[in-house]
Amino acid sequence: LSAPFTPDKYIEGIREAEKAGYSAVIIDSLSHAWAGEGGLLDQHGKITDAGKGNSYTAWRSITPKHNALVEAMLQSACHVIATMRTKTEYVVEKNDRGKDVPRKVGLAPVQREGMEYEFTVFFDLSSEHVASVSKDRTSLFDGQYFRPGQETGERLLEWLNAGTEVT
Repeated sequence: LSAPFTPDKYIEGIREAEKAGYSAVIIDSLSHAWAGEGGLLDQHGKITDAGKGNSYTAWRSITPKHNALVEAMLQSACHVIATMRTKTEYVVEKNDRGKDVPRKVGLAPVQREGMEYEFTVFFDLSSEHVASVSKDRTSLFDGQYFRPGQETGERLLEWLNAGTEVT
């Protein structure tokens, strides 16, 4: 996938993988659909800059594009694995002298807020490549800290194959 990173290109890639009979699609990185050249934030800014809407009303044309990307991933016949970049997340709090000060609270994916909840399993990786799980519908990784590897994929595949075939 090359710039511009429009959601339509991601959707097209998912559809092409389905047509080709692939069982899985790996998106590296889903952050570009949000914050890359041609991504949804870029499109939002262009609408606003062109005077075709204010910052609030510009979302009226951006949100359906984001929703279409999410639906393409959720409804795909392929398993979708996606990576996302992270940014440091801060909150502003009052210190003991009453001044507002930022406090680092962790990492957040570079994607629309809440995107991580669309996935069955969501791993957070530290800079040391240690995974923790912020969401796990499988219950395979709850409360664990580990380095993802082949065994991680094998465990997920076993869980997937244990399901009921849909007709």
